[in-house]
Amino acid sequence: MQLSATPYEERLTAPRSWWFLSFLLGVSCALVLLPFGTLPTLGGLVGGTAAAAVVASSYGSPRIRVVGDSLIAGEAKIPVSALGASEVLDPEEARAWRTYKADVRAFLLLRAYIPGALRVEVTDPADPTPYLYLSTREPEALAAAIEAAKQAR
Repeated sequence: MQLSATPYEERLTAPRSWWFLSFLLGVSCALVLLPFGTLPTLGGLVGGTAAAAVVASSYGSPRIRVVGDSLIAGEAKIPVSALGASEVLDPEEARAWRTYKADVRAFLLLRAYIPGALRVEVTDPADPTPYLYLSTREPEALAAAIEAAKQAR
């Protein structure tokens, strides 16, 4: 597999505040188990924090990558030859495309805690997906990497 001219990789990690909330959930579990003694309280603190941290980590695990002649977004792998124009969306426009402008057939890799996004048209006539909506912290860099991958093929 040939590497793209402008490599791009981003992990859609959860914000730092979610990790603090994970700890607070552990404290809540500990308080619930407080009447049962010290060991159950510590177990609740550790178990509750760990469970919440696993959920936060798994929700923030998707990656967006441009590798060779493919765009990999989460579990989807799309050849760049099947992609059309890219549109960088500011936070207001991104919200519109997540809500009332959305098409039910579109591929959405969205994370509400990331305000910016990139909308990429799908030009493959065999694919019923009209566009990809990708939450990204750097939509301009992703659009440039997709364009560079198109030029390199």
